Amino acid sequence: MHADIVDLREFYHSSLGRLADHSISMALASLWARLPDERLVGLGYAVPYLDRFRVDTERTFAFMPAGQGAVNWPAGEMSATALVFDEELPLPDSSVDRILMVHSLEFAENPRETMKELWRVLSPGGRLVIVVPNRRGVWARMEHTPFGSGRPYSRGQLTALLRETNFTPGASAEALFFPPSKLRSVQKLRGAFERLGRMLWPMFSGVIVVEAQKRLYQGLPVAARASRRVFVPVLAPQGVPTTRDRLPR
Repeated sequence: MHADIVDLREFYHSSLGRLADHSISMALASLWARLPDERLVGLGYAVPYLDRFRVDTERTFAFMPAGQGAVNWPAGEMSATALVFDEELPLPDSSVDRILMVHSLEFAENPRETMKELWRVLSPGGRLVIVVPNRRGVWARMEHTPFGSGRPYSRGQLTALLRETNFTPGASAEALFFPPSKLRSVQKLRGAFERLGRMLWPMFSGVIVVEAQKRLYQGLPVAARASRRVFVPVLAPQGVPTTRDRLPR
């Protein structure tokens, strides 16, 4: 089950969420400095981090899973948000240069199908960054943050998934070494926890951040799908007779 869009927004508006945002943003900055004239898609709930990259990009979109819900983004501008199924993205083949997954892979119904779909829409040499809860970390065990929901990953599991779906893992980083406490006294020690964590217990970080590149020299088997899922308007009246029903017998 996906995290709810309301819960995600409330978390990132809290003091703990802002600290988590800063910690993960520092890890992302170590992998992606600038994205000049590239097409970027954020999948999941990546909007807290997309603002840092979209200044340089050709265009940036925020794709939010149907099970999660969506909000307008960027605020006060024309919306660049789309409600999607992560296994059937509304994009042509090889149409984007970068994808940023946050609060996404851990909620995927079929992670391999999701990764194959990302491979399809990435351009040759395109790059992907995945942020997932660390199975060994404390954050994956605390349900009062979005990182405590879904399926956490170890670095080995994430690397194996990337290789199985035709991605070459590259640089990586860690973030969230401080405890996910709501107490202000603990939050004030975030800087000390982050420094010590990077030196003493990097394998116990709250999240793992991994970059991967689309691999081109091996084909992916394509399985035919019997049907495609479609959105059903929730406000459509139920039980109204159709034209067919009104025709005389």
